[in-house]
Amino acid sequence: MDYITLNTGAKMPLEGFGVFQIPDANECERVVYDAIKTGYRLLDTAMAYGNEEAVGKAVARAIADGITTREELFITTKVWVTDMKTEDAAYEAVKTSLQKLNMDYADLILLHQPMGDYFAAYRGITKAYKEGLTKAIGVANFYPAILTNLCETVEVIPAVNQVELHPFFAQETALENMKAYGVVPQAWGPLAEGKHGIFTDPELVAIGEKYGKSAAQIALKWNAQRGVSIIPKSVHLERMEQNINIWDFELTDEEMAKVASKDLGHSEIVNHDDPAFVKFIMNLH
Repeated sequence: MDYITLNTGAKMPLEGFGVFQIPDANECERVVYDAIKTGYRLLDTAMAYGNEEAVGKAVARAIADGITTREELFITTKVWVTDMKTEDAAYEAVKTSLQKLNMDYADLILLHQPMGDYFAAYRGITKAYKEGLTKAIGVANFYPAILTNLCETVEVIPAVNQVELHPFFAQETALENMKAYGVVPQAWGPLAEGKHGIFTDPELVAIGEKYGKSAAQIALKWNAQRGVSIIPKSVHLERMEQNINIWDFELTDEEMAKVASKDLGHSEIVNHDDPAFVKFIMNLH
């Protein structure tokens, strides 16, 4: 596993395991335990996913079974928009998440969306960071202009910005902007949530054949090779094993360019510029 050093000095695995859309507690506990056994050390959850307790139970079980230690793990969770109204609300949300996870600290706390009073909320998670409740803080879905505004204003620069990044939405200019501020990009949906025929894409398949890898592994490696942390999710053990098995080869510059050429220049999963989407998120409880 390759690691990337955050602006706090903390080391974050370049690949992790996401638990979005695994609301069933028993299933979530099972797959997180399997992921840790498979070798994943970065686990990404959120208050909004409704499965922080299940993640915490899986972690406790893996530690009790001697598979890992808390220090080896990198645990991320996120503050949802409903708690992004005041500094105190965001700070208390961090403490609530830690209670659900049954942990003394998180490794990374993110603001989940650039909505609500995200400046007040960011002050709240900054307070949590200063008190040692988390090793690093960051944001998710903060597009370039909003991230720039935040970085030019706040006391503690975000360590991570988790955004949609995959071959069909490469976001090169966004990555350049993050790099300028020392913010590490992290990809949600690194396999495009299965869209665009990504698993059978002829060019990805052809590149994969050269290395004995699948199209999915090529898509993941492409992001990792350009310094993007990836958090693929799967409930299937064999897919988990395949997703993490990308560290024994390197793509050529020509192959990297070929994958990047698939970029559509826009998302076909979510449009953060759509007022209807913002209203939808702001009214989710």
